[in-house]
Amino acid sequence: MASSASTETFQPLPDLDQAPGERSDDRPDRPWQVVVWNDPVNLMSYVTWVFQKLFGYSRERATKLMLDVHTKGRAVVSSGPRERAELDVYRLHQHGLWATLEQAG
Repeated sequence: MASSASTETFQPLPDLDQAPGERSDDRPDRPWQVVVWNDPVNLMSYVTWVFQKLFGYSRERATKLMLDVHTKGRAVVSSGPRERAELDVYRLHQHGLWATLEQAG
């Protein structure tokens, strides 16, 4: 058992892969992004409607995002704190869309 008379404190070692003052990639203030992926099942009109319904997007914005999903294979449809992004992914899944969560870069 260690002596209680010791006043030595231990400090964590610095991350040697980071420049001084640089934060790690898992820092909590980085927003999370909700990505919707292209699928062969859902109609483009349905995907547009879901974006309007869930996120309150205008028809123009929802259509642009849907076209990104269709032509690029994916689109970031929302971002924010992790808890909110997880809820958005869940809601998209409830509407039959393929969505994932990733931390913004």
